[in-house]
Formats: sequence, structure tokens, C-alpha cells
Amino acid sequence: MIEIDDILRQPQLPGNYFAFNAYVRGDLELGLLENRRGDRLLALPDTLIRALYKGLEQETGQAARLVLFNCGRWWGKHFYVRFCEEIGEYYHKPVGQMEMIEFLQCLQQCWKTHGWGTLEMDAGQSRQGFLLIRTTNSPFIDQAPKGERPVCHLEAGLLSSFFSQLTGRDLHCVQTTCESLGADCNCFILGLSDRLKAAESMVDAGQDHDTIFRQLCQPKSG
Repeated sequence: MIEIDDILRQPQLPGNYFAFNAYVRGDLELGLLENRRGDRLLALPDTLIRALYKGLEQETGQAARLVLFNCGRWWGKHFYVRFCEEIGEYYHKPVGQMEMIEFLQCLQQCWKTHGWGTLEMDAGQSRQGFLLIRTTNSPFIDQAPKGERPVCHLEAGLLSSFFSQLTGRDLHCVQTTCESLGADCNCFILGLSDRLKAAESMVDAGQDHDTIFRQLCQPKSG
């Protein structure tokens, strides 16, 4: 039986914490954006993102990929801390005690509400030691320099850092498909660095995702 005292102690049942209309709050007169905790949010205009890509390309050349990846890792580290704090406070339990479906729904809604597109996680290959992440409608792709290689280096770094902290393992992330190259989604493979060493060269060689993943999953001889 439900006790009245329990209802009074927790008068509001947890809902969708990252629902856009509840999570994003703004003051048009002051030009401020905040989340529901009162933390400041930053809106990035396309011109700024495009300028950052162009500036990095001019200053660092091919090293821009590594710079963006490392920036993403720094971003992912702090994003993970804030994410855990917010949902931990709201649902009254740490991330480690959440059901996987509950955690994934929070992450998907958070990703969408922040304007980063959509995210899906495929843990079906976890026995092989890999985790697949698929995103669509990345806001960074349209502004990134076009080429023959996937361009979501920032997101790859973010995912690498986020899931490294979540799992307690130092995970690397390699993007194998990209919307900028005509794919229907951006696919990322996460795994231990030594397991993903060959993936980068296969991406550079233009091999498709299925070929890359099949080779990564082959048992090592000897």
C-alpha cells in the first residue's frame, strides 16, 4: 500500500529529464540559455563552427583530425560528469544502478536536446569486445571540410572519452561511415586501442564498414 508520507516526500514522479521544453530555458532579453538546473548553455552558430574547421585546417593541416579528436575527448570528459550529476540528482540513483534501457533513453534524449542529432547504441557485438554507435543529422558535418574520409572527429573523441569513463576502460573510437560521404548514418566503433589499430588504415584505404568490422572481429593467428 502506498503511504501518504512517501507521496509527500517525493511529490513529483521522475519523467523525461532531457525533454526539450522542460530542459532548455532562455531569457530573450538577456540573451541567455540555461538548462533546468540553471547551468549555462551555449549556442554555436554555423559560421563559428565553419571558421573553427577552416582555421584548424589552415594552421595544422592533416593534424586537424587529431586536434578535433582530442578536443572531443576533453569535451566528453566534462560532458560525462555533468550527465551523471544531472540524471543522478533527478532519478535519485547513480548511473551505475540504472537499467541499460533507462540509461540509453537518457543519453539519446540528451544528445537530441543538445542539438547533436540522433544517437543509437548497438551492444550486440560486445562479446567481440566492440560497441557500435550510430548517429544521424550531425550539426558539424555540413560545416566540416569535405574529403574522402569521415569527418566526425569531434564526436569520435567525445564518444571515446564518455564511454571510457562509463566502462572504466581506456576505449578508442573510429568512425567508419559518414553522412558527408553519402551514408545514411555516422557509424563509430568503440573498443580497446590495440584492437582498433588496423581500423584507421582501413578507413583511410576506403574500405566499407562491414569489411572493416569483419576483419576486426577475426581471431588473431598465433
